[in-house]
Amino acid sequence: MLFVRSTVVRAAWIFLPITAHGETRLPDSGDTAWLITATALVLFMTLPGLAAFYSGLVRTKNALSIAMQCFAIACVVSLLWFLGGYSLAFGSGGSSSGLIGPPGHALFAGIGRGTLHGSTPESAFAMFEMTFAIITPALVVGGFAERMKFSAVLAFSAAWSLIVYVPVCHWIWGGGWLAERGVLDFAGGIVVHINAGVAALVTALVLNKRRGFPHHAMPPHNMPLTVLGAGMLWVGWFGFNGGSALAANGSASMAILVTHLAAASGALSWMAVEWLRFGKPSVLGIVTGTVAGLGTITPASGFVGPGAAVIIGLVAGVVCFGATQLLKRRFQIDDSLDVSPVHGVGGVVGTLLTAIFVDARLGGVGYATGMTRVSQLQAQILGVLAVALWCAIATFAILRVLEWTIGLRVSEDQEREGLDLALHGERGYSTD
Repeated sequence: MLFVRSTVVRAAWIFLPITAHGETRLPDSGDTAWLITATALVLFMTLPGLAAFYSGLVRTKNALSIAMQCFAIACVVSLLWFLGGYSLAFGSGGSSSGLIGPPGHALFAGIGRGTLHGSTPESAFAMFEMTFAIITPALVVGGFAERMKFSAVLAFSAAWSLIVYVPVCHWIWGGGWLAERGVLDFAGGIVVHINAGVAALVTALVLNKRRGFPHHAMPPHNMPLTVLGAGMLWVGWFGFNGGSALAANGSASMAILVTHLAAASGALSWMAVEWLRFGKPSVLGIVTGTVAGLGTITPASGFVGPGAAVIIGLVAGVVCFGATQLLKRRFQIDDSLDVSPVHGVGGVVGTLLTAIFVDARLGGVGYATGMTRVSQLQAQILGVLAVALWCAIATFAILRVLEWTIGLRVSEDQEREGLDLALHGERGYSTD
C-alpha cells in the first residue's frame, strides 16, 4: 500500500510525547539526526547555493543584488514562518474546506523541547519546513532579476509567501483539500516548483523585459560561480528530497538515489539536445539540465524506483530545454534565469509522471487503496491546475497592488547603471 507522505506524514500534526497509557515517548535519535542534517542541506541550497547559481548567471553589475535578495528573503520568510506561517500551513482543525490551518501555533506557541511531530521533535520539523518556505520565493527571483526595486522584492516576497505559498502548502502537505483528494507531491514538485515557476512567469510578464532584451546579448558574467552553485544545489537536494521522508529509512535513501539518477540523466539529455541543435555542448546547458532533472524528480522522489528516475530525468532535460527555447526565442518572454521553463515545466512533468511510475509494476511503491492510474492522474492534474491558477491570480494581484503603491521597477538610469551600485552602493568587482 502506498505510503503517502503528502497526506499522511506531512499532514500529521502534533503528537505529544505522552502515550495513552501515560508513558513518555522519546524522539527517535536517528530520525532526528537525519532531519536536522537535511534541514541544513536545504538551507544550504538557498544560502549559498541558489545565491551563487543566480549571481553567476546575471551581468556583473547585478551580481551582488541577487545575493542580497536571496539573503534578505531568507531572513524575512524565517520571521514570517515564526509569526504564523508555520501554523497556517500545518495546523489542523482549520476551515471545513481545508483551505488554511488555524493560527494556534503562531509564534511557535506550544512547541517545546518535548513536543513531538511523529518520531522527531516538532521544532526540527518546523525548521525543516521553514527552509522550504525560504527557497520557494528565492527561486522566483530568477524571473525578475536585474530590474525589480529592492523594496518591492521584500514586499512581494513577504506577501507572496503568506498569500500563495502558505495556503498551497496547507492544501497538499497540511492535510488540506488537495491532500484529501489524493494528490501526490513528495517533496515539492507542486508546492515549490510549479508555484515558483508560475510566479516567475507572471512577474516577468508584469515587469516586462530588461532593457535590450532580446536584441542584446546578456550572457552570464561568471560561469564558474554558476557551476559551483549548481553543485551546491545538487548536494543540497539530497536533503530536500531525502529529508522529506521525515525519517532515516528506506524511503529517504531511495529518494536520494532516484534524485541523483534523475539529475545525471537530466544533465546528459539537455546536453545532448543542445549539442545536436547548436553543434556544441555548453557548461550552462549541462548545469541547467541538472537542475531540470532535480526539479522534475522532486514530486516523485519518494514514490518511484531507479529506472523511473532515469526516464524522468531524460524527459526533463528534453522537455525543459524545449520550453526554454520556446519561451525566450518564440514568445520573447524575459524570465531572466529560466525559472518557469525549468522549475515550472519540470514540476508539471514530474507531477504527472508520478501518477504513472508510482505503479508497483513499474518499480514504484504502489497506488493507495482505492486509487488507480487513471484516478491518480486525475488527482495530479487537479493539483497542477488548482495551484497554477491560484498562484497566477494571487501573484498578479500582489504585483499590481505593489505597482500602485511603492512601485516595482527601477528607473532606466538605475537599470543601466546596475542594481549593485544603484540600490546597494556597492560593486561586486574592483575598479582598481
